[in-house]
Amino acid sequence: MDYISNTPKDIEEMLKVIGAGGIDDLFTDIPSSVGLNRDISLPAPLTEIEAGELLTEIAGKNCVLKSFIGAGAYNHYIPAVVDHLASRSEFYTAYTPYQPEVSQGTLTAIFEFQTLICRLTGMDITNASMYDGATSLAEAVFMAVRSNNRNAVVVSDAVHPHYRQVLDAYAGVSGIEVRTLKSKEGVTDIESLEALMDDTVSAVVVQNPNFFGCLEDLGNIADAAHNHKSYLITVVTEPMSLGILKSPGAQGADIVCGEGQSLGNPAGFGGPLLGILAARDSFLRKMPGRLVGKTTDADGKEAYVLTLQTREQHIRRDRATSNICTNQGLCALRSVLYMTLLGNTLRDLADLNHRLASYLKQRLTEKGFTPVFTRPFFNEFVLAFNDAERVRAALRNDCYQLGVPLGDYYPEHKNSLLLCATEMNSPDDIDRLVQAIERAV
Repeated sequence: MDYISNTPKDIEEMLKVIGAGGIDDLFTDIPSSVGLNRDISLPAPLTEIEAGELLTEIAGKNCVLKSFIGAGAYNHYIPAVVDHLASRSEFYTAYTPYQPEVSQGTLTAIFEFQTLICRLTGMDITNASMYDGATSLAEAVFMAVRSNNRNAVVVSDAVHPHYRQVLDAYAGVSGIEVRTLKSKEGVTDIESLEALMDDTVSAVVVQNPNFFGCLEDLGNIADAAHNHKSYLITVVTEPMSLGILKSPGAQGADIVCGEGQSLGNPAGFGGPLLGILAARDSFLRKMPGRLVGKTTDADGKEAYVLTLQTREQHIRRDRATSNICTNQGLCALRSVLYMTLLGNTLRDLADLNHRLASYLKQRLTEKGFTPVFTRPFFNEFVLAFNDAERVRAALRNDCYQLGVPLGDYYPEHKNSLLLCATEMNSPDDIDRLVQAIERAV
């Protein structure tokens, strides 16, 4: 509970300073017609101990949902040290580090963020973070179009639907043609890709793991794109997967974009999010946002500066690569702290995610539920139900948040749910969930 130290004398003095006769004078701009105009029936005052006990009792009536939802925002454990360090005032009040002589701490953190993302994605360069994964995809497409002067892009329908909606909005006002490549059996249909390719296609966009949780054959898709002198843009919404999967760069991707929320940022009602954009070094002068570089100062000491700043505020508008006006600096800092803390154990954590999701799929399959796809997956998979919405509603009463309904985006999967398991879902949690599902059906 908050402690407010204002005594009646303090209040009287403050009102006197501002020339108000009483607290009611502070609300004279509010019309009386919208006021309560009656006394509030409140119980007798409580001591601090009594108030704390009452609030605890009320809070105990809440149903704290156990989440089995992923689909672009993932429930991972964040060590307390991340919150502690990221909450230092010099970090959460930091603004854009235009003056390097007073911004070495922030610049160092961003440089480390770029280094770590490059290592995860297998790319050469990374910018200083984007708004979120969806706008990162749109900027990746713009970067590809600028680089090879082609105005069409082929996008797999297994890319996150929200990302595709944002891309459509950006492309629609920019003269970029978006061609949709259908998926087949849970993955991008490579055989159908050739029919959509021509010399106007700038890039092919796929997500890995894709929206269905399935792993894509990036190598063959990269070959198909490169045969037409197009780029491969790989979207990653669950960077935890890169702890055990071969990096997109090692599989032929030219640009990697997506969401970094899993790396030390909470899934707080859909945000805050952290966009990632990385690429081969040939895109250096085409990349939007800004990049931090390392150099030495006049005394020969290590120093960090904003090396490239390509938004319209810094250069002529017709030369700007985007109008990005900020970046998720604090979220990027949290990801640096998180990845640095985990180090090589990121692989173990990713492996644990996969094993828990596999256990969940195995237990539900044993009970007669049908997996929609048989492809390899990371920590998400699709399961079919007779009445998915009824099952989800029943599970909420048991304090479980069960999956994302695919019918909202794919009518052919009306009664299918996208389920996710992370290290926050123990084997005991999974066993209890399976029992609750059995009761629900």
